[in-house]
Amino acid sequence: MTHLYAIGIGSNRRHGRFGRPAGVVEAAIARLDQDFGLFDASPIVLNPAHGGAGREFANAVALVESDLEPPAMLGELKAIEREYGRRGGRRWGCRVLDLDLVAWSGGQWRSRRLTVPHPSLEKRSFVLGPLAAIAPNWPVRGALAARHLAHRLARRAPRG
Repeated sequence: MTHLYAIGIGSNRRHGRFGRPAGVVEAAIARLDQDFGLFDASPIVLNPAHGGAGREFANAVALVESDLEPPAMLGELKAIEREYGRRGGRRWGCRVLDLDLVAWSGGQWRSRRLTVPHPSLEKRSFVLGPLAAIAPNWPVRGALAARHLAHRLARRAPRG
């Protein structure tokens, strides 16, 4: 059975081949297309770093198709991160590439290593905004779609 996955993509560190973080995200989108079949991808947006990550992030969301179940898909995403030079370490540290399994067409998945939808999705405008741009009606929490949650989050954001 083919599933549709929403993959959060982020980078805040240069890569020797792909350059600045936006180039890394662009290359990751092409890689996801090559490996899984790209359904759609959001524009790349630049966002301030969270936690102790330090540098500005480039972020996007890609929708990909795959026959893999969520744990196998997570394994494939982690393998791609390693190929791009991602190493384990600090939770909020700099990273060449971060791929998160944000949501999937099968609804909810919960295991010891993986929770889908991503547990922090509703708090992350840098994921919800791009997801809502390409899949506004994607159900995230019950009847609440990506566009509803993105709108709520935008209303809570401090005004500058």
